Amino acid sequence: MRLHVEALFTSDAAGRLLTVNDTGAAPAPRLFFGRTSSGNAWWFRHDTDAALVENLRRLCESQLTGIDVVDAEPFIACLSRAETIRKTWTGPAYHFPPSLASTDIDVVRVTAANASVLSPYLEDWLGDVSPGVPMAVALEDGKAVSVCGSVRVTQHAHEAGVDTNRNFRRRGHGARAVSAWARAVRDMDRIPLYSTSWADEASRALAKKLGLIQFGSDLHIT
Repeated sequence: MRLHVEALFTSDAAGRLLTVNDTGAAPAPRLFFGRTSSGNAWWFRHDTDAALVENLRRLCESQLTGIDVVDAEPFIACLSRAETIRKTWTGPAYHFPPSLASTDIDVVRVTAANASVLSPYLEDWLGDVSPGVPMAVALEDGKAVSVCGSVRVTQHAHEAGVDTNRNFRRRGHGARAVSAWARAVRDMDRIPLYSTSWADEASRALAKKLGLIQFGSDLHIT
């Protein structure tokens, strides 16, 4: 869970959240609560009032462990007393099994030299092609139709971002792209991680198909 949070957000020397860990650097959520079977963990944004932090900490300490859905309502009630809630997000977080299926057929690792493979179906990802940032695509008829790339990166872990062109979904392309990406991340001696929202049934189905292992459940409130 710590590696997951460090990949998602930047933080100050005291471990308080600062921004989302991407080029946009939007403010981090006021609260991140992570539930796991072995213990829960929580982080607060750097500008959260000290009295509110103490109330939130007591609330976090009262929560049961596990990996099921976190009940957001008590946290929303606490945070809304200080400021209007702008966004609530909750979902499962996964790591990959020790052995990853080899799916090299019709799969390409994307570099600056072959970035044109993203055209015409995945051109929005062209700006994400960067040295040292793994990206893999699954092909159909020689065209990239599904992509998985590192969208949050630290020196220890990479978080997956996945996109399949809507005209090519439900054909197994996403699973091949994600698996190839995860192997590329491991080739760099980094840990591949995958997270999604509870509402995204397709993404959770992909995690199940790949045999990903849920290690926790996230709650972010901004």
